[in-house]
Amino acid sequence: QRDVARRAGVSRTTVSLVLNGRADASIPEATRQRVWEAAAELGHRPNAYARGLRGTQTHVIGLLTDDIATTPYAVQIIKGAQDAAHEAGHTLMIIDTHGEADAADEALRMMASWRVDGVVYATDFHRAITPPDHLSSRPSVLVDCYAPGSRIPAIVPDEAQGGRTATEALIEAGHRRIGIITGPDGYPASAGRLDGYHAAIDAAGLTRDPDLIAIGDWWQESGYDMTHRLMALDEPPTAIFCCNDWMAMGAYDALRELRFSIPGDVAVIGFDDRREIADHMHPRLTTVALPYYEMGRRGVELVLDPERLAEASAAAPPTIAIGCPLVRRESA
Repeated sequence: QRDVARRAGVSRTTVSLVLNGRADASIPEATRQRVWEAAAELGHRPNAYARGLRGTQTHVIGLLTDDIATTPYAVQIIKGAQDAAHEAGHTLMIIDTHGEADAADEALRMMASWRVDGVVYATDFHRAITPPDHLSSRPSVLVDCYAPGSRIPAIVPDEAQGGRTATEALIEAGHRRIGIITGPDGYPASAGRLDGYHAAIDAAGLTRDPDLIAIGDWWQESGYDMTHRLMALDEPPTAIFCCNDWMAMGAYDALRELRFSIPGDVAVIGFDDRREIADHMHPRLTTVALPYYEMGRRGVELVLDPERLAEASAAAPPTIAIGCPLVRRESA
């Protein structure tokens, strides 16, 4: 501060007041500008966090995750949150708890003591959670999860819309016998995507056929087994909607084994848009993308907007659903 004061031609007290955001009307604007220019020329970096503690904001957003940092596809939540925080002039503090409840509570206590401006709590797949005890100590938003009975706003993928979009794409391509391999009970993705499938079938005036519904377990082997079951029907489907890309891989294996071509004999659509799978299948897999980036971005934008945050908290339920777009490739 001594060097800044000498270069700006002011006292060290004036430099301290200006750089720490405590200057009042007694310090002219021209003087403040000289201080900032001198500081910049000397490479001085003001302590924004320390200034924030003396003000109303720290300009820091906490992002609490459980294994997202090591999950290739869900890591886009972090990218979306970082971009939104940067554009708002905030720093994103990221803590990955690896799913440990004690670690989450400790991280939240630390964030509260540092007076972060808000907290985004994100999970690696869409599910119900019990929020950590200290989450409500700061303005908070849930991403890719929701807390039943809580007033914490949740930003989640619109599973039903995604399921309907996939099924409508197959109907528009001329298919009338459409099988679905859904996930096991207890997952919002299973229920929502099946609801969307039924909505599209009903809207097209097609008849629901329970024989066309197969239940997998999200993994490749179940996609293989359930495709064999569907194709053994007296009237097999001409298209299969697999409710994730792993099961679509199994469907490909079964259809090739049965000597059906894709999409010539049977069209296939997946869900999740896991690029490491979809882009390297032959033919490349048409699928529905989960909006990880958009959810992370919207989470930060919401937690920084007190008026919208209050409106979202008052909604019943306090849930914001983000659309899941179709990614067209060659399998449908």
